[in-house]
Amino acid sequence: MPTIDLPQGTLHYEDVGSGPAVVFIHGLLVNGKLWRKVTPELSRSARCIVPDLPLGSHEIPMNSDADLSVDGVAKLVANLLEALDLRDVTLVGNDSGGAIAQVVAARYSERVGRLVLTTCDAYEVFPPALFSYLRVLPWVPGLIAVLAKSMLRVQALRNLPLAYGLLSKSGIPDEIVRSYVEPCATNPAIRRDVAKFSRTVSPSVTLQVAKELRSFDRPVLLLWTPEDRFFPLSLAERFVEELPNARLVAIDDAYVFVAEDQPERVAREISRFVATDAETSARATAN
Repeated sequence: MPTIDLPQGTLHYEDVGSGPAVVFIHGLLVNGKLWRKVTPELSRSARCIVPDLPLGSHEIPMNSDADLSVDGVAKLVANLLEALDLRDVTLVGNDSGGAIAQVVAARYSERVGRLVLTTCDAYEVFPPALFSYLRVLPWVPGLIAVLAKSMLRVQALRNLPLAYGLLSKSGIPDEIVRSYVEPCATNPAIRRDVAKFSRTVSPSVTLQVAKELRSFDRPVLLLWTPEDRFFPLSLAERFVEELPNARLVAIDDAYVFVAEDQPERVAREISRFVATDAETSARATAN
């Protein structure tokens, strides 16, 4: 994977395909492999950029003084778009990466042309109740290390509902889950990075950014999984009511990691969304 130097540090990212730029934002304690099933199909019609963000499953620690709060990681994404000189970007977020994508769209939207939110944190849900312990971990010395090392050693722990067990309906291959767990388990600097982010996770962040997003008038696509038990469909329905230009598509037979469960459908919906918006813009320009 290529790397790029940003003010916050060095970032790994994948860059495949050509055409309109689509940038994928994963969530806490996963990396860009979350999107590995989506990009092969989508890259036939779009340029897919998939960074490994500093959320605990990245391999290169950020600079020790980097701001890795929720807003800080959103700023990092904006810095990435600028460094790659990407314009009219389709930003795609999932899980806590959806919260980051919302902040980018609300506060750093200069290069964002449209937004796709797949089942993710929003409004009062950041994090979901079952994962509320993630807010406590960084305040207890050594606890992140103990849990990460335990999960790396014991596969059964990785598959618990409190870990990765309920995130995908079809199941996540264990080698992928290990790639999510290993950096945090083996590198104290990675644990430092993820602690910075986890300390700032709060519903107050997503409630505030939801208000700010009401002025985001670019197209928004909500790809939501009604069967997921962490992020109810009502969150997406509220976005449709409050955002000026939002549309909801329900995707069945999937949980929060819809890119794992229904990757072809996700790729198809994003491709159609980008193409339709391009045609609409072209007609408006012609008129």
